[in-house]
Amino acid sequence: MPGRSPAPAPKVSVVIPTYNRCEMLRRTLWALTRQRFPAGGFEVIVSDDGSSDATADVVRSFSDRLDLVYRFQEDLGFRAAEARNAGAAAASAPVLVFMDTGTLAGPDMLAEHYALQTSGPTGRAVIGDTYGYRPHEPTPGLAEAIRSLPPEDVMARYHDVRTFWDWRRDEMAKVDDDINRRATPWLLFWATNISVRATDFHAVGGFDENFRGWGVEDIELGFRLAELGLPFVFSHEAWAIETPHDRDPVANLETNQHNALVFMLRHRHPAAEITWGMYQRDLLWEIEDAYRDVLDQSGHHRDVDVSAEIDEALAGMPAGTRVTVFGCGARLPAAVPDGAHVTDFDPALLAKATADGRCEGLHLIGIRTPLPADGTDVVVITSRLSGVWTEWGREILAEAHRIGRTVRRTLPGPGHPTQKTGEI
Repeated sequence: MPGRSPAPAPKVSVVIPTYNRCEMLRRTLWALTRQRFPAGGFEVIVSDDGSSDATADVVRSFSDRLDLVYRFQEDLGFRAAEARNAGAAAASAPVLVFMDTGTLAGPDMLAEHYALQTSGPTGRAVIGDTYGYRPHEPTPGLAEAIRSLPPEDVMARYHDVRTFWDWRRDEMAKVDDDINRRATPWLLFWATNISVRATDFHAVGGFDENFRGWGVEDIELGFRLAELGLPFVFSHEAWAIETPHDRDPVANLETNQHNALVFMLRHRHPAAEITWGMYQRDLLWEIEDAYRDVLDQSGHHRDVDVSAEIDEALAGMPAGTRVTVFGCGARLPAAVPDGAHVTDFDPALLAKATADGRCEGLHLIGIRTPLPADGTDVVVITSRLSGVWTEWGREILAEAHRIGRTVRRTLPGPGHPTQKTGEI
């Protein structure tokens, strides 16, 4: 008798990190059994971050209904990035869908992700609309409905209830659902319901495992996918529902703030700086407008030459003085010593300023830098930062004092000549 043909390779790999939420995981897996997707068309990788509850038993209970892979890593703290990477490493499909434990897939969610990832010659960074994700404004009765109804019936019941809508919906309305019109599309790339081609995921190195604790590792991956050139899609058709659950807002804010610094130190980019700054203020939604303001400043200040200001600020400095300049512009005077650190929010001007290799350029504003505390003798803050001073002046000064022993600034007021350089 001829041998049985091998099963076709899956088209989608669903990666679900989990930790001690076996009952929520049970609902997530149950919803996946109801997908309107070709039989054998997807596999599910449950990547366990060290659970001590019945998680493994719950996964085994679905082995006759889902093509399942179970991966376990030792409990060494909150390591969602590592768990997701381990799941992706075990995946065999060309499309990766990342979900959270407690995310309930709508019946066509995987089919929609797959269609979006395969409808053109290149992949996309797809964000699925996730209803119920309103951490600060939970939908009354939603938790009870999820326990007794399938996702499509929950959707029918709550579809018109505003608090049921994805927390990001208002942000998308500002750009008529065209997420690529945002300066920060990656800021909405939350791993509760996203997809990417496996080749693109591995091309950027997957999730950064330096992130520990809750938050930021997914938007940082989105940032790298944007730099790779992937377009973003916010899909209402690839919808899911998030199960309400208890959160620790204080602990989550602390790890968010720490991880925002990890993000900034990796990328050294004004958008990452602003993300760090807004996370310190607990103002997530202000990041987009704040970064747009900086992009506008790049255009408005492109022809502002501050070399004379810098020259004056450094006049008489002895040899060997360690110097950092915030807002250097395109031309550095001879007074700036070799080995100085210089920043500017305009990458083209920064490239001109550092073209001779004398100084190290940092594509930053000065809100937060990777430079060590007290590693600079003199920090000069130029008038190129006047346009961002109202919003970020306090943080820029704090950073200048953190890294420098002396701080000198030459910021003019609107319509006024440059002030005399002086110590702050």
